[in-house]
Amino acid sequence: MREAPSTERPRSVTILGATGSIGRQTLNLVAEDPAQYRIEALTAFKRVDELASLALEHRPKIAVIGDDALLPDLRERLAGSGIAAAAGRNAIIEAAARPAEWVMAGIVGAAGLEPTMAAVQRGAMVAFANKECLVCAGDLLLAAVAESRAILLPVDSEHNAIFQATRGARAADIESVVLTASGGPFRLQTLDDMARVTPQQAMAHPVWSMGPKISIDSATLMNKGLEIIEAHYLFGMQESAIEVLVHPQSIIHSLVRFRDGSMLAQLGEPDMRIPIAYALGWPRRIRTSAHRLDLVEVGRLEFEAPDLTRFPSLSICRRALRIKDGAPTILNAANEVAVAAFLDGRIGFLEICLTVENTMDAISNRTLDSLDDVLAMNEEARCRADEEVQRLERRV
Repeated sequence: MREAPSTERPRSVTILGATGSIGRQTLNLVAEDPAQYRIEALTAFKRVDELASLALEHRPKIAVIGDDALLPDLRERLAGSGIAAAAGRNAIIEAAARPAEWVMAGIVGAAGLEPTMAAVQRGAMVAFANKECLVCAGDLLLAAVAESRAILLPVDSEHNAIFQATRGARAADIESVVLTASGGPFRLQTLDDMARVTPQQAMAHPVWSMGPKISIDSATLMNKGLEIIEAHYLFGMQESAIEVLVHPQSIIHSLVRFRDGSMLAQLGEPDMRIPIAYALGWPRRIRTSAHRLDLVEVGRLEFEAPDLTRFPSLSICRRALRIKDGAPTILNAANEVAVAAFLDGRIGFLEICLTVENTMDAISNRTLDSLDDVLAMNEEARCRADEEVQRLERRV
């Protein structure tokens, strides 16, 4: 990792996925101390009205909408503001390549891979909220980081916690890491109950407020499986040294075991502004208005092992990590298709993991040597997963 950048001047910031939960919370933090930041670019996929409103409030140099058809609407909303407008996939990639010192990679899913790679190749500080990029293209992304001397700043609360707890530690002193999981809304339900779960029930997370896709991943514990893969790449940990512990209160965000038998944990309210702020201010800490943790009020912290029978996603993800090559890419693509199908009412909740596993079994794994290889594998897996969804629909 290169030397930490200066914090004496306003930090230039680009936010990829500005209208999502992570993007909005990042902008809220910027608004708490606007003199310290200058917005270079904001992007969104389809929420043109929200993007325009955020652009008019935060005054980026350019606002980019992913859907080409929405460019006239964006231009109309920004007319006379002096803010440039652009649209399309290539425009989002170009926005990521603009000269911002700090980039929030907040685009959900494999769609965020190309713009995140563009920011990395430019050598930016990349705040990493899109775990799918490392899952799909971990070796390629890390090679680009090494070549450009970019800085990856994990934003997921679990990886951010490990990042904080290992700061200044020698890799040789770290024995293992422990990712905590809330357990989601169905931690205590039976398989029969889970088979009847509706999308609305699955999105009602008991602790965190997140977007639909991430909420479903949390309910299946697929998010924790993807985080195992992400932790492998971010911290150089072997799969066997990455543990998962269910912690319903979501107060301890992750832990690190050291070779002398000690453990370090990072605690805080379940508020994404806290890990975002750590990345936004890095290498310094910045003040936020987040609620301060009161352990007396919390009173009790509970822990339990994850149930791998009711939540097979953890085993599926560990299998993909052991296989490596294109297996994690297949896993991620199939999960994105399956989650979308569940949200559309096409398959049941338990069939999300079934779709992923069957897709992994159906596609021949291969080495991915380039970003084009990753994108081709992603498309192949998406097509095969959709065939699996159609098969499940016909069975019903």
